[in-house]
Amino acid sequence: MLSTLFANDVRQTLDQFRRSVDQAYENYYGQGQNGSQPGSERNWAFSPILESAWSEHALTIRAILPGVAENDVNVSVQNNQLLIEGERKAPEAFDKNATTQVAYGRFRAAVALPSGLDVDKTRCNLRHGMLDIQIPVLEASKPKQIPIQNGEAQKTITS
Repeated sequence: MLSTLFANDVRQTLDQFRRSVDQAYENYYGQGQNGSQPGSERNWAFSPILESAWSEHALTIRAILPGVAENDVNVSVQNNQLLIEGERKAPEAFDKNATTQVAYGRFRAAVALPSGLDVDKTRCNLRHGMLDIQIPVLEASKPKQIPIQNGEAQKTITS
C-alpha cells in the first residue's frame, strides 16, 4: 500500500513540474500547450492528494478534493482496490478568456487494499474538500492479547 501511495506522490510531483514548465513556456513565448493562445483551455488533469493512517480498528484514507462537490465524486471497492473517481469542474463564471493555474477535469485514484479489512462497512464523509474514508479491520484480523501464565503452577516432569 505504501508503494501505491508513494507512486501517487511521485506522479503528483511530476504533474506539478509539468504544469510549471508549461506555465514558464507560456509566459516566455506567449503560447499555451499545443501552440494555443494564452488563456485558452488547458488539458491539465486534476490529481487528488492522498494520505492514509492505520489504527487497530480501521484504515483511514483521506483524499484532498478542493472544489469538488459530493455528487461529483464516486468511491467504490473493486478487486481489492479502493477507487476514487470524479470531476473537479471549473466555475461557471470562467469562460474562454479566463486565466488559471488551477487544474480541473476528471480524476481517478486507486489504492491497493490489504487483506483483513471489512470493506462492506466502509464509511465516507466529504467535508470542506476533505474526503475521509474509513474501512474497519475485521475482528479476526485484529491483534489479540495472549495471557502469560505464571510458571510456578507447572509441575516438573520426572522420569
